[in-house]
Amino acid sequence: MTDRLVRSLTADGRVRVIGVNITTSLNEAHHRHKLSPLATAALGRAMNASLLLASNMKREQARVNVRVAGEGGLGLVYADAGFNGTVRGFVSNPEFVLPTLEDGQQDVSQGVGQTGFLKVMRDIGYDEPYSSTVELIAGDVANDVAWYLASSEQTYSKLILTEAIASDNSETPVIVSAGLLLQIMPKATLRAAKTSNLTQEQLLVQLEAKSDTKNFQNLLLQNKSIEDVMTTIFADMQLDILPMTKEVKFHCPCSFDRMLAAIKMFGEKDLKVMIAEDKGAEATCHFCGEIYHATTDHLTTLLQELQVESV
Repeated sequence: MTDRLVRSLTADGRVRVIGVNITTSLNEAHHRHKLSPLATAALGRAMNASLLLASNMKREQARVNVRVAGEGGLGLVYADAGFNGTVRGFVSNPEFVLPTLEDGQQDVSQGVGQTGFLKVMRDIGYDEPYSSTVELIAGDVANDVAWYLASSEQTYSKLILTEAIASDNSETPVIVSAGLLLQIMPKATLRAAKTSNLTQEQLLVQLEAKSDTKNFQNLLLQNKSIEDVMTTIFADMQLDILPMTKEVKFHCPCSFDRMLAAIKMFGEKDLKVMIAEDKGAEATCHFCGEIYHATTDHLTTLLQELQVESV
């Protein structure tokens, strides 16, 4: 099933529901980074969260970084997503493992750690990017990002992130990875009396009841599309799917030319050492695991460019 991000509103306009499925993209990340099941689950949650946050931006080139740094063994869990549906990421300790929980799920909270920081950086496509940092409250990514949204936007937000990871060593161990973002729209309280019989408190209770991660996962495992899952969960709220669906894919803009530009920044002295002693250079992209090799000819060209520029 194609990875996709879907936006919707409830019929009364009080709640925004955004859903995303990244199963194929996460399998790609697993393959590129050789992730353990635990690292795969943690990165999947960060990738889902970054896509859901980026979906509320306006420009095609806008991006969101989600960096989760706890005291757990996974180290840094980093995801970067664009409004255009592209996503990438990495885990600094990709082979770290822990025993699975009693229900067979990965112990992401323990792997990330419950002490640390979540940093979200938003690049809106112009001017300087801006960032905000909050302390981790759970380490499970979902509750931490929801806490960030409550702190930064002062509005009710509920994040539901789930994954099913096969225990074997198959090439595509991710059975499903998806997320939902539920948000009460600004000024919804003022509209409530005219558009719904529910009070604000009753609406919150209803949304909490719908935030059942296990039910969300079970519906996904029935091979339902993310749209079908959303409309099933919110059937009594008459969900209106917006014509703003985007395909999602794992994508990294790294390239050989970018790698050469980065090596050039080392300067003449280091380039000469690479040419004389190393007989070339190798660079690996953190985000996608792509390995690039520069020959002595490539490095000699860079050195000549630097020498010309310094004249």
